[in-house]
Amino acid sequence: MIFNKDTAEKTAELLLQINAIKLNPRNPFTWASGWNSPIYCDNRIILSFPAVRNYIRDEFSKNIEKQFGKPDVIAGVATGAIGIGILVAESLGLPFVYVRPEHKKHGRLNQVEGYLQKGQNVIVVEDLISTGNSSLLAVEALKEAGTNVKGMAAIFSYDFEVATENFRNANIDLFTLSNYENLLPLAVAKRYITEEEEITLQEWRKSPSTWAK
Repeated sequence: MIFNKDTAEKTAELLLQINAIKLNPRNPFTWASGWNSPIYCDNRIILSFPAVRNYIRDEFSKNIEKQFGKPDVIAGVATGAIGIGILVAESLGLPFVYVRPEHKKHGRLNQVEGYLQKGQNVIVVEDLISTGNSSLLAVEALKEAGTNVKGMAAIFSYDFEVATENFRNANIDLFTLSNYENLLPLAVAKRYITEEEEITLQEWRKSPSTWAK
């Protein structure tokens, strides 16, 4: 997983400042998957803070071209990455489409919404990477539509080993603006958590599905 350290630290700090990332080892959150977690990340909040969303947009735009070259289309993964994906597409002067989790049950039965042509080079924009499963389903939908997926750019990754394996197996390059590895030392330095709580957060990442059970 590709990232720039300066960008990773700045992005992590901004996400903490606006409470897009919340750290609470003493009173864990419950994810939709049923996992207990001392961290919760909701990057939709970014859209409500103009300075932060502009920073994320600009870093995506700069690094997408640097890492993958300029694509023909930007594709956002519904629903969390639609907003930021549109901003990135606008910044790069590119068309935008978004990918549903599954085909619609009515009308044209679309999974990819927007105008897309076979053979076009696509970069997928995602808000958050956990296991990577839902993100890679979007990649498959774009490939089925006949496009060439050049890679994926995400705001934040939990750095789960299973995600690394999933992206490797799918042969998809992933660029993230920030990640768990850069978040924790910054959170300690800025006093969002204590060093003892950092240890708890490190333990969680080793086995998130069974932690605190």
